[in-house]
Amino acid sequence: MRQRLRKELRLNQPVIAVLLPCYNEDAAIGLTVAGFRAALPGAAIYVYDNNSSDRTVEVAREAGAIVRTERIQGKGAVVRRMFADIDADIYVMADGDATYDAASAPKLVARMLEEQLDMVVGSRVGEAAAAYRRGHRFGNAMLTGMLTRLFGRSFSDILTGYRVFSRRFVKSFPVLSVGFEIETEISVHALELKMPVAEIETPYFARPEGSVSKLSTYRDGWRILGTIATLYRIERPLWFFGAFGAALLALAIILAIPLAVTYAQTGLVPRFPTAILVTGLTILAALCAFAGLILDTVVRGRREVRRLAYLAHRAPGG
Repeated sequence: MRQRLRKELRLNQPVIAVLLPCYNEDAAIGLTVAGFRAALPGAAIYVYDNNSSDRTVEVAREAGAIVRTERIQGKGAVVRRMFADIDADIYVMADGDATYDAASAPKLVARMLEEQLDMVVGSRVGEAAAAYRRGHRFGNAMLTGMLTRLFGRSFSDILTGYRVFSRRFVKSFPVLSVGFEIETEISVHALELKMPVAEIETPYFARPEGSVSKLSTYRDGWRILGTIATLYRIERPLWFFGAFGAALLALAIILAIPLAVTYAQTGLVPRFPTAILVTGLTILAALCAFAGLILDTVVRGRREVRRLAYLAHRAPGG
């Protein structure tokens, strides 16, 4: 009877954790913590410092946050640590730069509970011209198109850091990214397992004075391109390696046509180096095809393991 009562109380009052990864955000973290404390009074607010050299830790503690540290540099490493350490029913993740609208958090959480979703994405609507860079818009559009081709569906804002997760999402997500590619990996995890998700537009503000962005349009643009290539190789190995195999086979056929014509006319193969090259290209094409087939089977097995880990936890509000 006591266990049943405890379960009912747990269902009626889900444990909410606000997760804020931070690196040198002393100018904004106080505002961020205060905003989420006002929006979600019953939530525990965690600030994970990632080797800041300013007063981020002190300001976060003064604002009332629970401060922890992750020594491995990179947002992906911080998210991996947060997801492993924190135990909650609902996880609200945002950046510590005061650019995301904390007042929208109750709406995101309510949508998750009402529809028993596993992730609600806060897609950004820029409130200032400087808030959302053009280079990041371009990268966002590229990734969105890529994920749509891979999975048949996507989100309008792949790179947003404002998301609400269910427990079963967090505890079934093996974080592999190190840096800012983590947002892409999060989206892929949800799409790969066909999780119920939703997207809600939220205001996106410019950073407060004194706060500096850690993103670089060109450097992170290359990271995005690398993420796209890696994503395609990991999630669609048959198509990835099959494309290489098809290209090698096509080249082998083009080189072999003159040899076949000469052989048909004279019965001789005078260009042995070309014949050897054609043979090698054909073997490589076959190896690519078999590698794609084998890795496709591995990916399917990995997806099944993730799905089982996901199903081990109950739905939010369920």
